[in-house]
Amino acid sequence: MRFCPECQTRLKPSGDDVVCPKCGFRAKKGASDGKSVTEVKQVTGRNASLKVMDDDKQQDLPTITIQCPTCDNNTAVWWMLQTRSADEATTQFFRCTKCNHTWRNYS
Repeated sequence: MRFCPECQTRLKPSGDDVVCPKCGFRAKKGASDGKSVTEVKQVTGRNASLKVMDDDKQQDLPTITIQCPTCDNNTAVWWMLQTRSADEATTQFFRCTKCNHTWRNYS
């Protein structure tokens, strides 16, 4: 599932492209136009894992002073995702700036 980088609306497939029904943004399926495009993949099964960040571009994320449980570094980047139903709190993710260990905090 991909979202429009202009208005954050879910893109709809249209032939070889994906199109935003709200603002008309158009992109090739699987292609990047240089803008940040959010991709979400459905994860199912008992031993499934969730990849929360598609790339390692941590410089755009806010930092926080928190101790990494792996290497005891005290700086991490953080972001929030709605991983459960809409009536429940968001999940806050942290990634250590030193060892790239990622962990989560359920709010």
